[in-house]
Amino acid sequence: MLKTSVTKEINTERLRLRRFVLSDAVSVHRNWASDPEVQTNYGEPVYETLESVTNLLEKYVGRYDEPNFFRWAVIEKTSGECIGQIAYFLVNAGNEFAEIEYCIGTAFQGKGYATEACKAVIRYGFEEIGLHKVQICCRTENPGSRRVIEKCGLTYEGTLRDYFKMSEGVFEGRMYYSILKDEAY
Repeated sequence: MLKTSVTKEINTERLRLRRFVLSDAVSVHRNWASDPEVQTNYGEPVYETLESVTNLLEKYVGRYDEPNFFRWAVIEKTSGECIGQIAYFLVNAGNEFAEIEYCIGTAFQGKGYATEACKAVIRYGFEEIGLHKVQICCRTENPGSRRVIEKCGLTYEGTLRDYFKMSEGVFEGRMYYSILKDEAY
């Protein structure tokens, strides 16, 4: 049985991970949701209009009362900007397992924000939710995400070949990594 099923705020040295609010729409659109590179790596559509981002955020905000819905806006403390998101998008309460997904805007990549957010959410998963295992996967053609995952101490488990069909009709694999509670920092 999991200890909590709600998204609580998490603070790190440079980031505030909190629930999305509708007023995040402008910075979400500007910093990552409208960027084709970020969204392709994240496996999500490009949100070209502010209205489409607002509709997405309405869905997120409307789900916070659901059990085991964990999704955070990644807020850079110095600017107050929403620079990305991170979530436990797959939660299996019976097996005390969850999988993380994340994205960070291009202008904020290479600064360690994704690693900082992932480490905090992994810790939250073990300490607050009561998970036994946390998993993250990435596309084989996304070396930046692989570096983040490895910096977080996850172990490579394997690759599912030709898992994703990209917009160009090319198939890419999905690489799986995990960490167990007793392996965490």
